[in-house]
Amino acid sequence: MNIFNAKILLNEPVAPKIFKIIVDAPDLAKNSRPGQFLQVKIADEFTLRRPLGIAGNLNGKITIFYRVVGRGTEFLSKKRVGDYLNILGALGTGFSTPKSKILLVGGGMGLAPLLCAAQNFNSDVLIAGRNADEVIFWQNEFKNHVENIFIATDDGSYGKKGFATDLLPEILSDYSAIYTCGPEIMMKNTAKIALNNKIPCEISLEKRMACGLGACLSCSIDTTLGRKKVCKDGAVFDAKIVFGGDFDE
Repeated sequence: MNIFNAKILLNEPVAPKIFKIIVDAPDLAKNSRPGQFLQVKIADEFTLRRPLGIAGNLNGKITIFYRVVGRGTEFLSKKRVGDYLNILGALGTGFSTPKSKILLVGGGMGLAPLLCAAQNFNSDVLIAGRNADEVIFWQNEFKNHVENIFIATDDGSYGKKGFATDLLPEILSDYSAIYTCGPEIMMKNTAKIALNNKIPCEISLEKRMACGLGACLSCSIDTTLGRKKVCKDGAVFDAKIVFGGDFDE
């Protein structure tokens, strides 16, 4: 874990309120792994850093996606190419290195850490969103890194109409594992389907974090192994630890 002042190479919108930022950070890219995250300093006027998942770590560059939801991310969206971003990282645990092909299942901004997994692991991906605007740009990001892309939208405007877990049973194959990130209900139902089919499942949790180092306890969760800190013990966990392993109810 180190602090880097990384030069911004790109910072542009890719969908309504969603931005993609790329920074030049060779040492950070080399020493990061899929599923880890960063604590990004927005500016001196913002006391707390913002936790953002690593969406790419190739060729000495780090890619991040973020949604503009408040003053901090609005400020971040105004940064220009050539500006520098102060980054603490890489933090947390990452996804396990799979032995063979895996399936990535993500919704919304939860697809960001899965994109990094797609760049590093042999995988297919199931992309879910509310409508076409929320999935088409993700499809374009994943298409050069996976063999197959499956898409579901709530309104049926693109791909199959329904949720990720409506499509998931139809596409299960001989995957060695399922890695998932997104809304909690999606991850829980994905884990249920995976484990009922005897497929290991890892989840990447999204929680508000203050320090990102395990000191403030703001991201603590209950697990079958007791209280855990998402920033330090995660953000990637075995699904059985988080959801209790009782998926047959």
